[in-house]
Amino acid sequence: MRSEFALDPVWEGFLTGSLALGCIVGCLIAGSIAEKYGRRPGLMLAAFIFALSSVAIALSIGLTFFVAMRFAAGIGVGMASMLCPMYIAEVSPAEVRGRNVAINQLTVVLGILVTNLVNYFLADTGPDAWRWMFGLGTVPSLIFLFGVMWLPESPRWLIKAGKHEKAEKVLNKIGSAQFVATTVAAIEKSLSGNKNQPFRAVFEKSVRPAVIVGIVLAVFQQLCGINVVFNYTSTIFESVGSSLDQQLFETVSIGIVNLVFTLIAMWQVDKLGRRPLMLIGSLGLAVLYIILAFLLQTQASASLVSIFVLLAISTYALSLAPVTWVLISEIFPNKIRGSASMLALVCLWGAYFILVFTFPILAKKLGTYGPFYLYAAICFAGFLFVKLRVKETKGQTLEELEDNLIRH
Repeated sequence: MRSEFALDPVWEGFLTGSLALGCIVGCLIAGSIAEKYGRRPGLMLAAFIFALSSVAIALSIGLTFFVAMRFAAGIGVGMASMLCPMYIAEVSPAEVRGRNVAINQLTVVLGILVTNLVNYFLADTGPDAWRWMFGLGTVPSLIFLFGVMWLPESPRWLIKAGKHEKAEKVLNKIGSAQFVATTVAAIEKSLSGNKNQPFRAVFEKSVRPAVIVGIVLAVFQQLCGINVVFNYTSTIFESVGSSLDQQLFETVSIGIVNLVFTLIAMWQVDKLGRRPLMLIGSLGLAVLYIILAFLLQTQASASLVSIFVLLAISTYALSLAPVTWVLISEIFPNKIRGSASMLALVCLWGAYFILVFTFPILAKKLGTYGPFYLYAAICFAGFLFVKLRVKETKGQTLEELEDNLIRH
């Protein structure tokens, strides 16, 4: 891409970050659709945008058009990033909710791995290989679209919209008659008198602690720095003398490690709990970044750098990657879940843009190693925040979590 569009560090960062700007718009659109029309229509629209933008990016005729279409793709990403965890949390029984929301992260990780493998084999097919890399995104987009067509609507949204009979039909597919009756009663209680909440309700004193925690966790998940490793793998390994083939192979290794440790996280998120995993992940990343920065600064061997890059990826995949999405999907009260999730994810994608936009600029001024010292400090600050402000949520229904929030 640098060669195709003659990118300097500023444009390289902006091209990468343009996706995040679209994600912000996508979250705003998704929030409105989720509240007015339901979770399912929003997911279908996201899938359609995915498919259309993939084709458009592949056919880009210049930098401006490419950035515009990548922005459009970001709208689909933003919508899905908000609606998928929300939908999964709302249809999952409490005892498996953490694992089920983590499945969303697993599918993202699988997508990254498949993409990295496809890109690795396409890399030597000519100067237009990048067009195929983007264009093939149409395939999973269409699978996503057809898959969503089979999904039922969220029972919590159906009850909020006054469609109790349809909600009970959905819940009957999930659990027993007692489960249905208990869940319906709990949802109705949590929504009592709060069916049409304005956006400003997310700033009310009673829900403010949950909203602050959600926003900080969302921003922290991005500013922790791991997406620099995902987006700028070639830059990092080029700085220690790796060939292009080695750089592309590293992306495949990262994808495999990411997948394995996401599976471990799914297994443990409802056993160990959310809080311990977040504490381990944030402190672990802080230590690993300091070591990685030192290795890059001293021009250590590419194989040694690779070991610590993969350790950082595994730590993130085990903790911050899936658990942040789990927490965002479950800590907000029912009456503001759509609006609060939207606000948290707008902040998340804003932080993602800042991260990927600034890295090429910082790397040029400080050296590739420089930003990793900064990310280590952010991770340590995140560790302190989780320790002081984040409470455990495993094993509780969404309504029980809401009751606990009100009591505290």
